[in-house]
Amino acid sequence: MTRKARYDAIVGWFQENQPAPRSELHYDSPFQLLTAVILSAQCTDKRVNMVTPALFERFPGPEALSAASFEEVYPYVKSISYPNAKARHLIEMAGMLLERFGGEVPADIDQLMTLPGVGRKTANVIASIVYDKPVIAVDTHVFRVAHRLGLSKGKTPYAVEQDLERYIPVNLRATAHHWLILHGRYTCTARKPACDRCPLRLWCENPSPSCP
Repeated sequence: MTRKARYDAIVGWFQENQPAPRSELHYDSPFQLLTAVILSAQCTDKRVNMVTPALFERFPGPEALSAASFEEVYPYVKSISYPNAKARHLIEMAGMLLERFGGEVPADIDQLMTLPGVGRKTANVIASIVYDKPVIAVDTHVFRVAHRLGLSKGKTPYAVEQDLERYIPVNLRATAHHWLILHGRYTCTARKPACDRCPLRLWCENPSPSCP
């Protein structure tokens, strides 16, 4: 099977069976989504959703958050991975939003990546969800699924991103991130992938050694 045929089959299955996937993070504004995505680095969306309601109630926008001290923010995020660094990043991110972007979350990926706590993956998530940019964010789930399915042999997240964007149509890229991350989160998991019930097994090139 050619790589294009593999992409066509897998994308076709997702289009038919999961036409409208959504982020599992809870948010009501671009600023809240940016905050939640920063917190979600090496942490589950479930855990982030447990702490953000109180955080957003106390700091609803960049004005309130930028004026806060580390001691004020830390208690809200202490159950998140790397809470010290993330608390500081959130305060600095809010300040930079006000200083450089008038309090608005920018749509440009390079501008997003100038914000503290924002790498390429986070920038792509914001750009695709908020601004419907034709980019694909590659996190650990997407990286793993892309390799197992044979969608990419890229050795870095950026190389995998380039492969995915080369073969996935522009109008589907913002959606494809959700397809792949949710598949990796609930079916093609890192330690015990559910190959026996995987709807994509027919096209999988590199199943996990633990698969039957």
